[in-house]
Amino acid sequence: MASNASHRARKRALSAAHFIGLFLAMSLICLPGLWIVLNSFRPTVEIMAKPPVWIPNSLNLDHYRAMFGGVGEGGVPVLTYFRNSLIISVTSTLVALLVGMAGGYAFARYRFKGKAALFVGLMATRAVPGVALSLPLFIIMARAGIIDTHFGLILTYVALNVPFTVWLIDGFFRQVPRELAEAAEIDGCTRWQAFWKVEFPVARAGIASAGIFAFLTSWNEYALASQLTRSVNSKTMPVGLLDFTSQFTLNWGGMCALAVLMIIPALVLTFLVQKHLIAGLTFGGVKG
Repeated sequence: MASNASHRARKRALSAAHFIGLFLAMSLICLPGLWIVLNSFRPTVEIMAKPPVWIPNSLNLDHYRAMFGGVGEGGVPVLTYFRNSLIISVTSTLVALLVGMAGGYAFARYRFKGKAALFVGLMATRAVPGVALSLPLFIIMARAGIIDTHFGLILTYVALNVPFTVWLIDGFFRQVPRELAEAAEIDGCTRWQAFWKVEFPVARAGIASAGIFAFLTSWNEYALASQLTRSVNSKTMPVGLLDFTSQFTLNWGGMCALAVLMIIPALVLTFLVQKHLIAGLTFGGVKG
């Protein structure tokens, strides 16, 4: 009896320590985001105060009103930047998913000459930092006449996201038993019907998680977008943060307000599809 009680007490202590550790880790991870949210509502005097003011004395919407053209300031074309980001991110994600599904399925299901070398070469492109590609991309797109356009940025993000989506979707389709598609074909389905009605629904959660990661990559990307866009009609929201900088000053409150607006769609998307995201990340329990 005593040993059982001590075992339960030890188990409860370990669970409590695990919970406290996770709580502290999440607090450290979320602290920068919380600081940005607070700064978007605090007056500039508190933001620039030294030593820092940890607990705000007053909160207001001045930075948001200024950003949208209030408080006697010119404002920032936030809605235009949001539209550009949405068009570019959604389109590049859909294209990357379509190409990733085709490539991932081909790598997972078919054998062909040079398959391993092609897969390794595709994955090796992920090792090249995006900043290193900015100058070659700028030269190529300038000669093609697609600098400062939605199409140019969409093409860039598709190229960046395709290796990742191919790798991720390939892993998900490898976990789907081949026997499912073979049984569907025996029952009279075509190859396409077997994929769409049998294999795709099983791997759908994994494909959704690949789409979320691709969308967030395109939505948050700054380095290439800052090099390949020039005008308001093509700038994305991360590049729009530069509108709050000048030669001698930085409008930290305005930058934080725009950053909050950038975070909201990503959070909403994550909460809406969190079930698919978790299922996709833990996919692999299918038994043949």
